[in-house]
Amino acid sequence: MDSLGDILIVPFEAAKYAQARGLWERTPGMGISGADGEEEIGRFLGKNPGLSFAALDGERLIGTALCGSDGRRGYLYHLAVDPAFRRRGIGHRLTERCLAALKAVGIQKCHLFVISDNESGIDFWTRAGWDERDDIIVFSRSL
Repeated sequence: MDSLGDILIVPFEAAKYAQARGLWERTPGMGISGADGEEEIGRFLGKNPGLSFAALDGERLIGTALCGSDGRRGYLYHLAVDPAFRRRGIGHRLTERCLAALKAVGIQKCHLFVISDNESGIDFWTRAGWDERDDIIVFSRSL
């Protein structure tokens, strides 16, 4: 457990899904799809134990960072902080916890995806020192 004043950073647990989903739905620029259902997130957490984190103000979930690995690279998803709690370092702390957890299991690089018109997300990651890639194109296919 980690704290930032009264805010606790704890492992993300599936029991907090409803609060997390509400936060994601209130977060502009957050891409939510069928892969973000309760069952799918539970499966994701089960395959990536100890890599995702939540920020709590008491019992209230105010931030999330989902993190996983394919065994070679790490991936960060759904970093979100309630607007009333932004600019306090919570997003950075969640990110750092995820990166430390990835490093602890031998992962050396992490990727993340930002929707192209999510200006606040692009600004956040740029200010945080992440590099925007222009040498790859992402392709997706629904199954």
